[in-house]
Amino acid sequence: MNHPALHDSSLKRPLPAALLSALRALLGERVATSEAVRQHHGKDESAHPHALPDAVIFALTTEEVAQVVKLCKQHRVPLIAFGAGSSVEGHVLAVHGGIALDLTRMNQVLAVNADDLDVTVQAGVTRKQLNQHLHDSGLFFPIDPGADATIGGMAATRASGTNAVRYGTMRENVMGLTVVLADGSKIRTGGRARKSSAGYDLTRLFVGSEGTLGIITEVTLRLYPQPEAVSAAVCAFPDVDQAVRTVIETIQMGVPIARCELLDALTIRAVNRYSKLTLREVPMLLCEFHGTAASVEEQAKTVQDIATAHGGLDFEWATKQEDRTRLWQARHDAYLACMQLRPGNRAVVSDVCVPVSRLAECIAATNQDIAAASMPIPLFGHVGDGNFHLVILVDPDNRHDLIEADAINRRLVMRALKMGGTSTGEHGIGIGKLDFLDAEHGDAVAVMRAIKQTLDPDNLLNPGKTIRI
Repeated sequence: MNHPALHDSSLKRPLPAALLSALRALLGERVATSEAVRQHHGKDESAHPHALPDAVIFALTTEEVAQVVKLCKQHRVPLIAFGAGSSVEGHVLAVHGGIALDLTRMNQVLAVNADDLDVTVQAGVTRKQLNQHLHDSGLFFPIDPGADATIGGMAATRASGTNAVRYGTMRENVMGLTVVLADGSKIRTGGRARKSSAGYDLTRLFVGSEGTLGIITEVTLRLYPQPEAVSAAVCAFPDVDQAVRTVIETIQMGVPIARCELLDALTIRAVNRYSKLTLREVPMLLCEFHGTAASVEEQAKTVQDIATAHGGLDFEWATKQEDRTRLWQARHDAYLACMQLRPGNRAVVSDVCVPVSRLAECIAATNQDIAAASMPIPLFGHVGDGNFHLVILVDPDNRHDLIEADAINRRLVMRALKMGGTSTGEHGIGIGKLDFLDAEHGDAVAVMRAIKQTLDPDNLLNPGKTIRI
């Protein structure tokens, strides 16, 4: 799980003084080598050991990124793109040393095309910043992974989140990219047309590439009209299985539900304590409906009937915006809430995704592992599209904890793969799931490796992540 070999100091070499001088000549004080800045850029939200870069640089433009890439190529120094640092699979760890390229100051909304429902932003714009900018336009960007991640990072990891069941993931919502390649050249992929049959779909190649094929500096996104009516509801269930079967039937009936989240009893307990709520501490679904007033009422009534048939204990509405905001903020804080169940520990977080028809079976088998575990393991997730998480709370200094967590995670992933699912629905491979890529994709991994070696022959862009070279 922690891949000690990837943190072997023998794989690293000192940063060339000539490179550091050239970077300072280009960027001045936006080159940082202090311990505090390097510490911040050498960790993420994962349980993997921290791995600090040798320096951190802050870029403002695509041209600056291109110049930095050329200098790193000249001196053969690794370069890791860095956004909000909210990844959970070690994506931003400098496992081979090198330079962290912080893109958070590239935070300009470049163009809003309201008539065409699209927007172009720099990579460092965060999702909350974007929606605040769009607030008075009648439009919004729906992809919501919970953390206030940067748009560039969300594209690089093919993020999704709570709204994916209705609006899709970053894969469906990125229309075009500006990318700096490993040799410092700049390309533009995709465009603003709603469809195209022109050439290879390079946009989809870079979306999900985790900074290993190129550095995304600008992103063009689809936007959506803000719904006329929004309603949310919570429904408690006697057990997880009944809640999941409610979700399956809802999806199979074609109800266009906007969000459908499952939280098990342990997660609800943690959420109540952390967010000061008084939810019943049993398995629960959180649902949200978007549309016209009439369509929202119809959708909610259908789901309520399905839930009742599957033993739903109650169906409580949150129609006021402040109530919905509080409810969904509590859901987004579920990860932080769960961390408080075992203070001082780190979390090994899973994110398998299976066909919705196999969801109940997968979760039932997983709950057997949870019941037998020696540490608390909350379960929650975006079950509307078959994606759920375990938060396995481990003492990083306890070898037994790490071995047990790794075994539970491996059983879960292999179970999902046997059901036609994936090892990662939204978090990405990073270093945490390198072992599962071959099991999931087989001979196709060789094609991925060939693409990496063609676009980045010196293996300088985020080395050690996604594909083993």
